[in-house]
Formats: sequence, C-alpha cells, structure tokens
Amino acid sequence: MNRRLGLIRVCAVSPEVKPADVNFNLEKIKESIRSIGDKNIDLVLFPELSLTGYTCGDLFYQNNLLESAKDALLSLAVFSTDVVPCIVVGIPFSYKNKLYNCAAVICEGKILGIVPKTHLPNYNEFYEKRWFSSGKNIVSNKDSIVLDNQNIAFGTDILFDICGVNYGIEICEDLWVPIPPSSKMALAGAEIILNLSASNEQAGKNGYLLDLIRHQSAKCRCGYVYSSAGTGESSTDLVFSGNCIVAENGNIVAVAPRFHIGSKSVMADIDIEAIRNDRMKFSTFNDNSEEYDYTIISVHRSKEIYEEDKDWKVLKRISPTPFTDGSKENLTQRCEEISEIQVWGLSQRLRSIGARNAVIGISGGLDSTLALLVTVSAFDQLNLDRKGIIAVTMPGFGTTTRTHDNANELMDLLGVTSLEIPIADAVGQHFKDIDHPKDKLDATYENSQARERTQILMDLANKYNGIVIGTGDLSELALGWCTYNGDHMSMYGVNGSVPKTLVKFLVNGYAETTENPKIKEVLLDIINTPISPELLPASKNDEILQKTEDLVGPYELHDFFLYYMLRYSFSPKKIYCLALLAFKDVYNEDVIKKWLKVFYRRFFSQQFKRSCMPDGVKVGSVCLSPRGDWRMPSDASSRLWLEDVEKL
Repeated sequence: MNRRLGLIRVCAVSPEVKPADVNFNLEKIKESIRSIGDKNIDLVLFPELSLTGYTCGDLFYQNNLLESAKDALLSLAVFSTDVVPCIVVGIPFSYKNKLYNCAAVICEGKILGIVPKTHLPNYNEFYEKRWFSSGKNIVSNKDSIVLDNQNIAFGTDILFDICGVNYGIEICEDLWVPIPPSSKMALAGAEIILNLSASNEQAGKNGYLLDLIRHQSAKCRCGYVYSSAGTGESSTDLVFSGNCIVAENGNIVAVAPRFHIGSKSVMADIDIEAIRNDRMKFSTFNDNSEEYDYTIISVHRSKEIYEEDKDWKVLKRISPTPFTDGSKENLTQRCEEISEIQVWGLSQRLRSIGARNAVIGISGGLDSTLALLVTVSAFDQLNLDRKGIIAVTMPGFGTTTRTHDNANELMDLLGVTSLEIPIADAVGQHFKDIDHPKDKLDATYENSQARERTQILMDLANKYNGIVIGTGDLSELALGWCTYNGDHMSMYGVNGSVPKTLVKFLVNGYAETTENPKIKEVLLDIINTPISPELLPASKNDEILQKTEDLVGPYELHDFFLYYMLRYSFSPKKIYCLALLAFKDVYNEDVIKKWLKVFYRRFFSQQFKRSCMPDGVKVGSVCLSPRGDWRMPSDASSRLWLEDVEKL
C-alpha cells in the first residue's frame, strides 16, 4: 500500500486458458504475474476455476484433473515466494467426498486460505450443482485442509487481513443473489471484495453487470475487483469475454476491453482511506455489523511497497474538478438534476409561506445570474407571474458597464420586474456618519456597500411582502468571502451548496437549453466575465480591477481542497499530494501550498458566518449548512491543519 496516499493497487487478470490443461493454465497465470512486473501491485486476482478452466463439464469428476489442480496450486505457492503481490486463483477442490468451486489466496509462499462458492447457479445454461456443492455451511473453525503439510483454513467465513487491509471473497453467482455474501463481509470489516467469475456474455448483460458491481461497491462502501473467464474457454454453447473490472464506492474506476484474444488485465488504485472515512461517517453502515462473525487471517508481507519509490504513479484518475467530474453526458444530466433540486426547494419555500413575490439583487455576475434563473423557473413551476420577481441592480463605486448592462438586459429578457437603485450617495452619507474617509479603500469601504445593498433588498421584501433570494455559493461560504450581514444574509439561499466551479456549468446549461438566442448571448458573456464583487473602483477603461481569484486564490483549487476535506476528511498532506497529481500541468508545488494554507486559514476563521447562514437546499454530497452537514465551533483552532501544511 502507498502509505502516503492510502491507496491499494489491485490487478484483475483474465488469462488465456485451455479447459482441463492445468499445466498450460498454470503457466499462463505465472506469465501474467511476470508481465505485470514490479508495478507495486498489492494483489492480483484471477477468474473462477482459472487453474482448470470453467468449461470442463463432467471432467470435474476426474481425479486426475483435481489432483493436477492441487499440484498446480502448490507450484503457484512456491512461485509466489519471489513476487510481491498476493495471488487469488480459482480451483476445484474436493473435501469430505464433496467437490467445491473455490478461491485460493496465496502470499509469499503460503496458501493463506481456501474459500468455497456459496451460491451455485443451476438454471438456463448453468449446471454447477451437477458437479459442485455449496460451501454455505462450511466454517473455518470446524473445517481445515492439510495440503503439503500446510494446515489451511477452509470456509466461507474467512476474511484476509493483508498488511492492514481486509479482503473478502465471493465467486460469480454470489454477487447476483438478493443478499450477496459480500454484504455480510463488508459489515464484518472487508474493505475490498474480490470476485472470481466465469460469467458468459449475452446481449445487454454487460451493462447490467457493471451496474451490479457499481451498486454493490456503493452499498458496501468498498472496493470491488472482478475478474472473469475469457479467451480459451469452450464456446460449445457460450461465449466468455474476459471481463476485468475495478470499482470503488459506487464508481467504476477501471475496465479492460472485452472480446480481446489472449490474456488481458486491468490495474487500478483503490483509496482505502476514503472507504474507511465513509464507513465511519455514515453510521447506518455499521448498524448490523455485530451479527456477522468472520475468521480473520492476517499476514504482513516482507516485501512491502514503499512510498519513497520515485517511479510510483497513481493508477487512479484524480479529477481537478471533482464537483463537475464525469462525461459530458453525465455532467449535463447532473446539472439538470441540480437545477431541478434548486427550483423545487425554492418552490416549496414559496408555497409553504404563501409568498408570491421575491426580491433578488442582480450584479451581472455568475452567482446572482444563477439565482435569478432558478427563481424564474420556480415561479414558472408555480404558475406565478414573473413580474412578482423584483430584480434589483444597485450600482456602486466599482460597477462596470459590462456587468451593469448584462444585468439589465437579462432582467428585461426574462420578463421580471427590474429596479435600479444606485447606492453611491447612501454609502457616501454613511461614511460621513461613521467618519470614514471616502478614499480609504479598506474593508469598511467594501463592506458598507454590501450591507447597504442587503438593507435595500430586505426593505423591498417588506414592501412587496416577499422574500430575499440569496445568491452566495458554497465556495464563498467555505472561504468566508462574503460580508457578514451583507451578501451573507438572505431569506432563502438557492446557491448555498453549489460550488463556484459548478455555478458556471449550471448557467451554461440554461444557456444551451434556452430557445431565446439573446438570452443565450447574455448568459455566455456573463460566464466569461471575471469573477469580482466590484466593490473597488474600476480602471480608467471601465474594466474590472478587483478580481476575486487574485485575492483569495483560484476557485478550482479551493473547490478541490473543499471537496476532499469535507467529503473524505483527508489530511492537508494527502490533499496536497492529490492536488499535485490533479494540477500537475497547471500549478507548481509552491502555488498549491500557498493557496492550501489560505484555504485552511480562511475556512477555520470564517466559521462564524456559516453558523448563522440562511436556509437553502442541499444539492450534493458536500454542504456547509450548520443545521445538517457541518457542525463546527466558530472558535476551533486551525493549528494542527496549518502545521501540517507548513511541513509539506
């Protein structure tokens, strides 16, 4: 295991086989292990009955075949003495006058245990009960096997603790039943499930298989490694494509191409730390764990994988934008769903309080644009007149023509009630009242404008018997990049759990789906406008000088830090290492460290703003609502985290 990142490297292999030719199969297994070489693999998995082939039929009754398989297993154990990864292979094994379809686990010269298959398919093309018995009632504390003077645990109640990581084994059909053995194994502590399979191909079956593996890994909050029979298995009646699949916690992370002649394999890294964090965080996972009793077989290899290996590369895609990761099709679908959630949340709030009016401040920036689009959709859903949306522009000392014009044009195109209330005079009077120099461009200068705007919105809401719609997003809340009791406050925040990197995609989604080309044009220009609160004066050329990301750092970095801190509770060290991988061609080490330090400093110091943030709907797995996902004292110390950053 890579100790720095908490990753386990696994390899699923589907070797070429010849049914009943054990020596050929053994050599192909050894050849596959040799071919992966010194790639720091912790464990390599082979298919069901891989030592004999799955399609041997009544040859499984032949003692010659069974004894050859045992000899091959012992040979493989000797072979494993000189290799790093643990090896899991399929073998038919006779015990007390019964034959079992088994998985054998081998590590550094020893056979650690043998696990028989529990659920035997005996329908349609499958006839496994003709040859094999179920291992359902075989438990390791009563049953063991002596093979070549080794006392080997035998049973379906075995988990393997290999260098501190727990593995469970199920075989093919075991996954397809209503309550798979892997569910119980996971509750008993198995963090990675290994499935040795020989599932044949049928039209449409592969998609179902991928969904099955994805969902099982999600429900069990585990890694799932799947290896299935392929090239060489008999095609008398069936076809075996050699599926090799790795999943982690609901995501397929690696898949080998099907229908490839010869041996094939796929390698991937599974994040054990993320799995353990999820199991600790989601308490319902462990509710039934006490009911399942498993024997743990532990081994600590002498050949360990060290994080100092300079050639070690992560075999796991680290997305620089975890909030918007996925294919274009999936992202589009996700954005549509998030928009629906935002709209539904606001619709419910308006219905429950009987409000027919809403007040919203429009700056011409991304956040207020998204909030306006959500509000318009909510009014349409409730069959309310869009004129009940009072959209207000409040130009101040830093408002540019570009944002001002975009705000006004968007309001007109959407058919809402638009107001313009300049704030310069009111803020100027306020400066006189508190004796603040008008040319002193400090926090007072900026925050006075934000609070004046909020006061106007709140008073208009009273006037029109409506509610103020908040525009601030998740990233701003995380960094505290909002004025306390200014733009920080509203009566319902529709963007409160939407990170900045996602806001742009959501606005773009509205742009791509609108039938009005003028609305699309305005939205696209807003997307391309630099992010700014526009609280400081613009340049002589009327261009934005106060760019948020120049001050607090790139939002793509902060959203990356936020995701891994909150979603998986990773340490600063691990987040830093992941960021180096994700942004290797964008930011250097010093830049990432600089903004990581800023992130932690601001995140801790600005908690007081989140402690009293307005109501707002949750749209994803990361949220900072003090009523739901994030409870933290406002005076918590950041020392441990900042010290960790300094050591990087």
